[in-house]
Amino acid sequence: RPKPSSLCHAVSLKEPLWIIFARSMNIRLTEELIMQGDMTIDGRGAHVNIIGGAGITIQFIKNVIIHNLHIRNIVSANGGNVIDAVDHIGFRTMSDGDGISIYGSSNVWIDHVSMSNCVEGLIDAIEGSTAITISNSHFTDHNEVT
Repeated sequence: RPKPSSLCHAVSLKEPLWIIFARSMNIRLTEELIMQGDMTIDGRGAHVNIIGGAGITIQFIKNVIIHNLHIRNIVSANGGNVIDAVDHIGFRTMSDGDGISIYGSSNVWIDHVSMSNCVEGLIDAIEGSTAITISNSHFTDHNEVT
């Protein structure tokens, strides 16, 4: 179970939420960060790195904003029991190493995000995902953004 007030805990909550950071930090995710809908992760005012671990998963949800994060050196992460909601733990297979994976979701805005060097892809939008905007972002050290 994630610690209260951590990013992992916040994205598992089922109410609309605007997540901000009190200070700059490096976050290494040991498993996919699976978000709930109606949520904003806002890194403005801090230097927030998601680095050297798993990436962010946006799956079967809507109304998500990811703003001003630095995502780099993302690798495949072990599967197993992963928290996907505050009241649910589900079994996941190994993640593939995308920086941000968007699966069957809509109304997603990724803005002012810096991404580099992810094992699979920087952003992977698949399975009927619609209304995705990627703006004002910087992508390096990768040959593919899908």
